[in-house]
Amino acid sequence: MNSNSPVTQLPKRGIEREEILKTLQTLHDHDTRWHEGRTWSLVYHASDEHTDFLKKAYEIYFHQNGLNPSAFPSLKKYESEVVAMAANLLGGSDPEVCGTMTSGGTESILMATKTYRDWARVKKPEIKAPEMIVPESIHPAFDKAAHYFDVKLIKAPLRPDYRVDVSAVRKLITPNTIFIVGSAPQYPHGVIDPIRELAALALEKKIGMHVDACVGGFILPFLKKLGEPIPDFDFTVPGVTSMSADLHKYGFAAKGASIVLYRNKEIRRHQFFVLSEWPGGAFASPSMPGTRPAGSIAAAWATLMCFGEEGYLKIGKTCLDNTRRLQEGVLALGFEMVGKPEMTIFGFTSSRFDVYAVADQMQARGWYIDRQQKPTCLHLMVTPAHTEIIPQFLADLKDSVEYVKSHPETSTEGMAAMYGMMAKVPDPSMVDQFLYQFMDQRYSTES
Repeated sequence: MNSNSPVTQLPKRGIEREEILKTLQTLHDHDTRWHEGRTWSLVYHASDEHTDFLKKAYEIYFHQNGLNPSAFPSLKKYESEVVAMAANLLGGSDPEVCGTMTSGGTESILMATKTYRDWARVKKPEIKAPEMIVPESIHPAFDKAAHYFDVKLIKAPLRPDYRVDVSAVRKLITPNTIFIVGSAPQYPHGVIDPIRELAALALEKKIGMHVDACVGGFILPFLKKLGEPIPDFDFTVPGVTSMSADLHKYGFAAKGASIVLYRNKEIRRHQFFVLSEWPGGAFASPSMPGTRPAGSIAAAWATLMCFGEEGYLKIGKTCLDNTRRLQEGVLALGFEMVGKPEMTIFGFTSSRFDVYAVADQMQARGWYIDRQQKPTCLHLMVTPAHTEIIPQFLADLKDSVEYVKSHPETSTEGMAAMYGMMAKVPDPSMVDQFLYQFMDQRYSTES
């Protein structure tokens, strides 16, 4: 079986399983080597031991369907206990705090948006064109949610420290505003929005307040316990009415697993979809999908039980130590930090050389680094998987910087040229068209 040959039709005769597995492994081994700590996003790896544990936990529930816990009562136990543990971790000791699991942060954000839209339809029927206000740094899942659920998205500007400007949010609130959003932290720069001030504003205006803690929800509480000056961001803050937090990020559960939490059941009810008149029987669904993979629910429960508070404190300290080593290293190479990151993700840039060209050189050396814009910078998400490779990463980064400085033409080549072009195009719709073409090519069935 040739792993490089495109397949466009079903094989006439089935291929031996061993040969298929060999092909899968061959193709897998040519991807970015995340297992060696060479990716700085996408993969959250605690240890090989934990990965083996996740596989075993997931496999036990490989065939079950989380759509109907009546048939699988054990899944109801796992999900309710995961939600309860997450709620208590995030300041929701009040028994009224509730929620559900989802397939990931995007689905959690979709569900929160749908919930506030439907809440407004009942509580504020005079609103015909609902609006939500988010920071400019908000995750694109909110743009997607606004598009899907027909809620107008209004973006508030950031302060010089990259946190949302609360005074600007206040000015943007209208009678159509149904909720506002803050991040803990926002992904591009790793800073936490002023949640307490936003929540006070939401209380004053009698609207919802969602905290997007998809990245930080399962590490910020432990960094706080370790003595880090983490500002209040969760249900301990009056006015916070919902939160999203991803288990498969710094919770180190199996993909895909996230949590969406609400201050009370009255709010959560608007997340559910029910249909009483279907010929197939009464139908009720908590979130977007019908079928819900049971393995990710079971593996999330297993992960929380396995690590416990002590385990997560140890992971948090490792991530924090790694982050400080990396920050010291990149600053020593002439980079500047973007803002003052409060967690284990951060952006860094330079006014003296093209950081996009540096990223291209690092990719040629086997490293995958996110490229960001507004401002132009590179981005690292730090986990325990990076502990041993930090010296090699910094050595390669130094070589890449020196190469870019001595070869200015690298700014007109590769991804650096593409990102540089996108930054200079005055009309964003032109970049959108480029991205549509890019997606057509990415999902083409042609060779």
